[in-house]
Parts: sequence; C-alpha cells; structure tokens
Amino acid sequence: MAVEFIGIDPDTDRDHCPTAWADAEAQEILLQGWKPDAETEAQCVGSSPANGPVPDNEAIVRIPARMIPMIREACDAVERAQLR
Repeated sequence: MAVEFIGIDPDTDRDHCPTAWADAEAQEILLQGWKPDAETEAQCVGSSPANGPVPDNEAIVRIPARMIPMIREACDAVERAQLR
C-alpha cells in the first residue's frame, strides 16, 4: 500500500489532528478524525433504514469543514491513479 499524505487540519493543536491520505493503488481515501459522541453516532446509524450498528472494524469520524480542500485533493489523487 503506497499511502500519500495529503494534509492535516490547519488549525491542529498537534494532539488532535484530523488528517487526510490517499492510497492510489487501493483507490481509497483514508481519513483520521474525531470520534463522535454516542448520541451523534446513534443519529448517523439511525438516519437510514439500511444502516445497522457500526462494526468493530469501521468507524464514524468527524472531519472539520476546513479540510474539504484536502479531501478533494485526496479524491483527485485516487482518480488520477485510475487513469494510469
């Protein structure tokens, strides 16, 4: 897996660092973010009749809106890899 660092939350305090990476080979985007509180997670899970509980190997994470440019860049990196 060749993971490319895309960016870190520009307002980070270096202890709580939402981050974005792209894995062009696997065609995946990796995000580090804050875990939601139990109420927010329940709202996410309950927002669709198709959703069940979040499996142990998955997570819901919060990403600040200020990171949208980095998320777009990660998407672009993965899409570029598809064109090769």
